[in-house]
Amino acid sequence: MPSFDVVSEVELAEAENAIANVMREISTRYDFKGSNSKVEFKESVITIHADDDMKLRQIHEILQGQMQKRGIEAGSLDYQKIEQAAGQSVRQNVLLKQGIEKELGKKITKAIKGEKLKVQVAIQGDELRVTGKKRDDLQEVIAFVKGMGLEQPLQYKNFRD
Repeated sequence: MPSFDVVSEVELAEAENAIANVMREISTRYDFKGSNSKVEFKESVITIHADDDMKLRQIHEILQGQMQKRGIEAGSLDYQKIEQAAGQSVRQNVLLKQGIEKELGKKITKAIKGEKLKVQVAIQGDELRVTGKKRDDLQEVIAFVKGMGLEQPLQYKNFRD
């Protein structure tokens, strides 16, 4: 029986390369000369240290641009609350979304079942397994899920006949 998995993953090696490129760009840009701005990456958490809010916003733009170049969509970045550090400097954590949360999984499953497509959807941890009798049904499901306009980027893997 044909099946495929709906997942949401970010390649950590690509994210690490993007962070290295962000640091390289910060060190060469004129508007960051003499600032203590930096970006750190540990276990799918990106920590941004900036001198002020304006530099933080500029780092956001650089980060999103570098992530896009590396094939990581902006929807994978989850910006946390901005924290005040010493003086005017600010710090912000950015989480990389890995896996599909339970609520989102239930929402996708309910929407697919509501379309009356001839497939079965099973939530398996942080991914969804879609099984059907025909390959065409599975391709319909992929098109439907892509058309849902979800914030979190999804990938479709393990397509088996």
